[in-house]
Amino acid sequence: MQGHRIGYIRVSSFDQNPERQLEQVKVRKVFTDKSSGKDTERPALEELLAFVREGDTVVVHSMDRLARNLDDLRRLVQQLTKRGVRIEFVKECLTFTGEDSPMANLLLSVMGAFAEFERALIRERQREGIALAKQRGAYRGRKKALSPEQVAELRQRASTGEQKAKLAREFGISRETLYQYLRTDD
Repeated sequence: MQGHRIGYIRVSSFDQNPERQLEQVKVRKVFTDKSSGKDTERPALEELLAFVREGDTVVVHSMDRLARNLDDLRRLVQQLTKRGVRIEFVKECLTFTGEDSPMANLLLSVMGAFAEFERALIRERQREGIALAKQRGAYRGRKKALSPEQVAELRQRASTGEQKAKLAREFGISRETLYQYLRTDD
């Protein structure tokens, strides 16, 4: 049975251009996540996994766009191929069907390990760059989610016993961010 070609795109930030990943690749439907590769919350990937059927082919620009690490990559490829779904990685020119040879499995592991290694190098360079910028006084960190006035209101309302989950929703922040504002004095 010949299925459909389904695309999956993941970009790390909202300002990145997702179209370039699968341009000139014919697919019937595309699922796009705008989140970091380290995030476990990838709603479009979950939708794709629920959508694809036996005989379909999932097309992804590269392995690092699909998975957070080697274990995640192997799990996802295995999960799809067990259901009779092919997976095609455009950049690496690799396709996995579930009837793969030991060489194909080795390539999946090696290429996935390289992608994971590359991600680790990027994080290391980012940490080094931030440390140097801090030394020069050029790094200010992430912009605060709330203004000083909002923080004062948040603290005052939390001190009166208002539910923290309700406050976090109202101020548009996570509960962890709310607790950070309640712990710090700035």
